[in-house]
Amino acid sequence: MASIEDKNDKPTAKEEKKPRAKWIKWVTSPIIVVIPIVVFLLFYSDNSYINRTEHQEQIDELKAEIKLNLDSTRYYEQKTASLNTDRERLEKIAREQYGMKRDNEDVYIMDIR
Repeated sequence: MASIEDKNDKPTAKEEKKPRAKWIKWVTSPIIVVIPIVVFLLFYSDNSYINRTEHQEQIDELKAEIKLNLDSTRYYEQKTASLNTDRERLEKIAREQYGMKRDNEDVYIMDIR
């Protein structure tokens, strides 16, 4: 019986386990499935990181354009308000830029070069 016990104590070549690398225990089927999904979502989907950064750049450009338009709107609103209150200035602009005149006067435009 001693010979039977000796055989059971030593594993045979088939029973010996090969040493496994440490990284293999982390590579499981859920991780193998999750990694391609994450890569797809980051780079190839409609909401990918690349698309999000491009859209954010467009948003920033449009915000800058809106600010510029609001500033020019304020400028022209102030100019309109000043022309509505200052009749002499309004008349000067109408005469010089648009060639308007009063009913009882004649306007001669001379081009001197």
